[in-house]
Amino acid sequence: MDDRTPLDERELARLRWRCRRGLLENDLFIERFFARHGDTLTVRQARGLAALMDLADNDLLDLLLRRREPEGALATPEVLEVLALLRTPNPHDNPPTATTSKDSP
Repeated sequence: MDDRTPLDERELARLRWRCRRGLLENDLFIERFFARHGDTLTVRQARGLAALMDLADNDLLDLLLRRREPEGALATPEVLEVLALLRTPNPHDNPPTATTSKDSP
């Protein structure tokens, strides 16, 4: 199977189930990831996400919050790609700036 092949519905459902975490903070990152990328998730990205799910909750949260970076066997291109997608904030969640606040002309 090609790394760029999209996951089928059954594989996606299985991966979503595996991604359920014990920390709400991790679940928020993961739910946002699936909302944005679930429809286009590839086999390669699924492998990266599965590798991240092998981590303990606190270790995963440290990666998501950029407290540390993947090292050793975890620092694969697949993991780095998925981690970048997981870390990407929602542009609509940014606080207003001086140029975008309601008080601006």
